Amino acid sequence: MSLSLIIPNSPIFSPKKVPSIFCKSDGSSFSSSPRTNGSQQQPPSSPLSLSLSSPKSPLPLSSTPQSPSSPLKSPLSICVPKKQLLFGTDVAPVKRKRPGRIEIPTSMAVQLGFAAETPRGEEEVQVEDEGYSVYCKRGRRGKMEDRYSAAVALNGDPKQAFFGVYDGHGDSKAAEFVAKNLDKKVMEEVSKTGEAAIDDAIRDAYLITDMDFLKEDVAGGTCCATAMIHKGDLFVSNAGDCRAVLSRNGVAEALTNDHHPSREDERDRIEALGGYVDCCHGVWRIQGSLAVSRAIGDKHLKQWVIAEPETKMLKIKPECEFLILASDGLWNKVTNQEAVDLVRPFCVGLNKPKPFSACKKLAELSSWRGSFDDISVMVVQLQHFLF
Repeated sequence: MSLSLIIPNSPIFSPKKVPSIFCKSDGSSFSSSPRTNGSQQQPPSSPLSLSLSSPKSPLPLSSTPQSPSSPLKSPLSICVPKKQLLFGTDVAPVKRKRPGRIEIPTSMAVQLGFAAETPRGEEEVQVEDEGYSVYCKRGRRGKMEDRYSAAVALNGDPKQAFFGVYDGHGDSKAAEFVAKNLDKKVMEEVSKTGEAAIDDAIRDAYLITDMDFLKEDVAGGTCCATAMIHKGDLFVSNAGDCRAVLSRNGVAEALTNDHHPSREDERDRIEALGGYVDCCHGVWRIQGSLAVSRAIGDKHLKQWVIAEPETKMLKIKPECEFLILASDGLWNKVTNQEAVDLVRPFCVGLNKPKPFSACKKLAELSSWRGSFDDISVMVVQLQHFLF
């Protein structure tokens, strides 16, 4: 079977001006004049055509260009290379070079959320002590901004302790300040108000710590989740989206409520103070900026972002197994019950509990699920403080 490529008549291709030249299967060309061997080749009836042999044709296509000895050297001489034909003929594979690697600048990569190099900082924090363990892992957005605090044997009483996890934003200075000062302020206020009003003392300590930090005149703020153990009572407080979760016989029980602008009561409070709350890319923010409605610091939003915590008190009973305090780097990827289910085999029913391993496993799980944020996890073994 043969195929023909037809080019319409045109003054340029007029047979009167330029004789039609055709590629034969042997590489020679057709001409309008007779050949010397006595045989005369007649060109096709069309002004210009190209005979293409099929794969089954005994005369294979030739990619040899027109002989230099040809009397006619018109630019209309066409010889199509074999590899350009797509009519079932064998085509030699074309080797292509791999494109060059695209280098993405570090600052842009970090902004887009890629797993890129970030400024070096403290990669992780590992603490294992009597009655509690802590594991903090730096995220992929910048330097570590999470902090923690732990004070045991308060006033010489081994059954009294204060624990906290602090998730800084804008900078780490607020989290550092609170980690160093909040527990001391709480004890000062408890000594003033007495044991009958510990929840009030904790609230006052949060507010005083906030005012003291604002005097530093530095940027940033921090969310907080704290737990105070006093004579068998557990006081859990939070401001922001750090969270405290209790394991009660293996059932997760959230002891705090996250302070987000999407909460109806928080939104009403902000709007009543003249602020506004909007949702951008699925995240609710105050004044189009901060995604939490309570925190210590954040001077530029202090009119709406308050430091007053919410506090819950309960008695530590035998069914209260352990308490998980963690930043939102964990809770954004791991549910309350998932966290309890993972920690429990490391802490319950063992002669030698391994709460630190549980903390690390939780952080690794959140990171594996795609968390780019700093992840801080603290596990407190409540039975150690049973009064």
